[in-house]
Amino acid sequence: MAVWPVYIVYDDPRSLTFRVLADDATTVSTEEQLEDSFNDDAMTRRAYITSSVKVRLHQRGFREKVLNAYKTQCSLCRLKHAELLDAAHIIPDNEPDSTPTVDNGIALCKLHHAAFDSFILGITPDYEIKIREDILNEKDGPMLQYGLKEMHSKNIILPSSKSLWPNQNFLDRRYQKFVAAR
Repeated sequence: MAVWPVYIVYDDPRSLTFRVLADDATTVSTEEQLEDSFNDDAMTRRAYITSSVKVRLHQRGFREKVLNAYKTQCSLCRLKHAELLDAAHIIPDNEPDSTPTVDNGIALCKLHHAAFDSFILGITPDYEIKIREDILNEKDGPMLQYGLKEMHSKNIILPSSKSLWPNQNFLDRRYQKFVAAR
């Protein structure tokens, strides 16, 4: 039994023979790929490998429920373009006690989701947005100023039904990680 992709590349029905090509490119190490990517030949040709991906089956339903709870808007900046919104997990999905429930989710735009996941911003158990101190002191363009710094000390926009609000224990646990990351 093959444990990696194989392809039939030649078939001769008269002689009842065929050739199989095993796709072992998935075993190439990242270091080898990186070195090869600087090769002039590699820069001018396309290359592909076959990979397998673990899909979170609950993710689509989680996203729909969270975005519906927040009326399809970012809970920080009110951006209402669904294609730019994510359902962010408070307790990350890769942690064993994470749940795909609305109270473990917050609707965030791509910028705020990335900032939340990288601990640039945190949300207190009282739903207050906090921006990391070094970011508050940083000088940069308008996205930093208006997209992050001006969110500091504001409250998130909450769902109309209190039963859909973020779980305060989950927020506290996540906020403690934000504080530790400063």
